[in-house]
Amino acid sequence: MEEIVGELREYFKTEKTRSVTWRKNQLTGILDLIHENEDAIFKALHLDLGKHPVEAYRDEVGGVEKSVNKSLSCLEKWMAPKKSDIPLLFFPAKGEVFSEPLGVVLIFSSWNFPIMLSLDPLIGAISAGNVVLIKPSEQAPACSSFLANTIPRYLDSNAIKVIEGGSNVCEQLLQQKWDKIFFTGSPSVGSMVMSAAAKNLTPVTLELGGKCPAILDSLPNPSEFKLAVKRIIGGKWGPCSGQACIGIDYLLVEDHLSYSLIELLKKIIKRFYGENPVESKVISRIVNKHHFQRIRNLLKEPLVAASIVHGGFIDEENLFIEPTILLDPPLDSQIMTEEIFGPLLPIITLNKIQESIEFINAKPKPLAIYAFTKDETFKRKIISETSSGSVIFNDTLVQFLCDTLPFGGVGQSGFGRYHGKYSFDSFSHEKAVMHRNLFLEIEPRYPPWSQFKLEFLKLAYRLNYFGLLLHMLAFKLGFKKYN
Repeated sequence: MEEIVGELREYFKTEKTRSVTWRKNQLTGILDLIHENEDAIFKALHLDLGKHPVEAYRDEVGGVEKSVNKSLSCLEKWMAPKKSDIPLLFFPAKGEVFSEPLGVVLIFSSWNFPIMLSLDPLIGAISAGNVVLIKPSEQAPACSSFLANTIPRYLDSNAIKVIEGGSNVCEQLLQQKWDKIFFTGSPSVGSMVMSAAAKNLTPVTLELGGKCPAILDSLPNPSEFKLAVKRIIGGKWGPCSGQACIGIDYLLVEDHLSYSLIELLKKIIKRFYGENPVESKVISRIVNKHHFQRIRNLLKEPLVAASIVHGGFIDEENLFIEPTILLDPPLDSQIMTEEIFGPLLPIITLNKIQESIEFINAKPKPLAIYAFTKDETFKRKIISETSSGSVIFNDTLVQFLCDTLPFGGVGQSGFGRYHGKYSFDSFSHEKAVMHRNLFLEIEPRYPPWSQFKLEFLKLAYRLNYFGLLLHMLAFKLGFKKYN
């Protein structure tokens, strides 16, 4: 392991990865990889997760293609030094901010979107000029194998490497020194990654998750209410059968709307996934037996099982759990205290929808809040009185595909951000550069100037130059300390 990391570090020292040509060649290589191996990607995603080709393209291949094209079109602009305004105090001078690559980057990807969550951070790391080691999730073995065998054929194998393996490999990787670690996964593993990174003062981006709520306000227009329910269904069961960090975890609604909501949910679920969802082949399966058992255990509590109002069918042989709706399960049950990460949707009823803010704030900060409302006052309250990675009104999941907005969590749902320019920034160091001229300077050192120094210092403080001025005075006016 040390040898591999050492090879990456030596290659980075050659500075080949800093050129715009190298970066664009690697980005183009990623495009070629997904275009020429689309069927193989679909097959791997089906083997690991049972993903339908439409879902595989929408959530994985299409997202990678979009990110690459964005980076290719903006790369020179992102790389260009940015001019910075310099205060008059420093005249004559000019300043700029120069983005430089961090160096050797480690990317841990997750199993639920094993292609997207491997290649999307890689796009940002390459765009910034880094060398990269990718560790795909062993829980998606077909996709892990595909990446390990395919990436060396399309990208510079001296600068971009893939290592497969389980937890023992992860532990060995975390013992090495990195210039950046990018992790997507659970908060429990994320804390271990952060602890290991702290030993070498390595910066970390953690993309975690949490219990992302959806809020459904009263929508008097029936067509708008129906559209909101469709989008809620898409935000819950659309991405990997609920196995998504940005998927809806639970739904908050006023009590008087619960019956009509549940009936409409049942109707649209049947329309989307058929009478027998397990035979529809359009919903992903649970990734493995461990996670299948974990989700099934959430339903075993008697009061939780009693709250099921739709679904609940479990097919252990095929690792399939049908879309399941629960009405007001106990708030202290596991299903309401832990991230579900599966096809179960608890509906929690409130007297007034405004109570949803207090309900959300009683839990750790989520990665996203989805709110369906036309009430502008309520929107402002959600934005100002809650904390989350993002807030999306009247839709779900779309923020993940919007490259002009940062994607990331806060608190328990992670920290750091990426996508588009934010990915480039995440894998770059913004270096301050200041240019001064060697002009003649007056250096008064005699006692008569003491009062002048004091008055000048007071004036500068009033002009808010503070510590910078102290530094300038110490060297320009020739005194180390004022007595």
